[in-house]
Amino acid sequence: MKADIVIENISQLVTMEGPDRPRIKEEMKNIGLIENGIVAIAGDKIIFVGEGKIPSYIEIGKETIIIDGAGKTVTPGLVDPHTHLVHGGSRENELAMKLNGMKYLDILKAGGGILSTVKATQNASFEELYKKAEKSLNTMLEFGITTVEAKSGYGLNTETELKQLRVAKELNEKHPVDIVSTFMGAHAVPKEYKDNPEKFVEIIINDMIPKVAEERLAEFCDVFCEEGVFTVDQTRRILNAAREHGMLPKVHADEIEPLGGAELAAEVEAVSADHLVAASEAGMKMMAEKGVIADLLPATSFNLASGKFADARKMIELGVPVALSTDYNPGSSPTENLQLAMYFASLILRMTPEEVFTAVTINSACSLRKEKAIGSIRKGKKADIIIFDSPNINYIIYHFGINHVDMVVKNGKIVVEKGRKKGAF
Repeated sequence: MKADIVIENISQLVTMEGPDRPRIKEEMKNIGLIENGIVAIAGDKIIFVGEGKIPSYIEIGKETIIIDGAGKTVTPGLVDPHTHLVHGGSRENELAMKLNGMKYLDILKAGGGILSTVKATQNASFEELYKKAEKSLNTMLEFGITTVEAKSGYGLNTETELKQLRVAKELNEKHPVDIVSTFMGAHAVPKEYKDNPEKFVEIIINDMIPKVAEERLAEFCDVFCEEGVFTVDQTRRILNAAREHGMLPKVHADEIEPLGGAELAAEVEAVSADHLVAASEAGMKMMAEKGVIADLLPATSFNLASGKFADARKMIELGVPVALSTDYNPGSSPTENLQLAMYFASLILRMTPEEVFTAVTINSACSLRKEKAIGSIRKGKKADIIIFDSPNINYIIYHFGINHVDMVVKNGKIVVEKGRKKGAF
């Protein structure tokens, strides 16, 4: 077999060797590390992973690209399983409100927050949403993200929710980054239904979900289960309706108040429960029993400046598989930099570098149900590979605030070189 790309002399090769399932407890520290590693790629697949020299049965031709990995760290492509990629407008005007002491839910009640972005998204054209999201995708790719989840939820009417999901679908077809879509019409209650939220729940169940399913626009359904947004009962009904239409459940759970979102996520056997800043220990234990992935978003907690963060150490101790995301959105986490979220996870959530890399590779892949294809460097898997200009994983976490990516190989093609994307896509 002839290799198209060979990465050799790798100082630290992080393979995430092991079963294609979420890693828990001590498993999160086993990253399958190989020193003096080597990876060979043919087409869009990995054909060899090991140490030392390339085996003789793999042909090296004149056109084979040889990359020297000396002094570099090589990992699977990073997976960001919680973003609000497609949206209109921006909310930098809320910075002054935050500095003056307004809380997230207070800004929302005043017509800001999500509702502000909803108005901008409703008014934006398909092309405007596409260009804005494409720019963010390019940034994400340069930071090493090769697969990303994209939620709707800034439409809050059927027409705009479908528009958001159609933008994500077209981007998935045209951009190197793989996009996994989530329907999140239950992101907030529109102003016109403020006094009758049940009516809006009925619209989500009876109109939005069937139309999203008819066009096959989303693999998952998510609900913001939070005080002043959607109750546990409303969340349950929406997720059950979505499951009947083929969408798997996720939950924005216990982000601000301990409403019982973690317990509900376990009850409905959600693929993931996200945020979990205020989750109860009982809810964490239930999640561990049901294998619900905890998708933590430390950049959001940092930016909200509440001083409250998810208890990652308790979750890992209890056997909850942990993933990490940017939560990229225009309000509470306006950053595409997953490496920054990784730093927060280590410094503030007290996760080791090994646990952090497990969280942004195989565990995040599992939270999108893509673990058979991505999330580890193994023969037969998709050739989504990051080359960091760093001698080891510790340095990537330790030296924060910069982009350590040197090169990105996506689907077997070099799409980022010297930290910058190659040409137009």
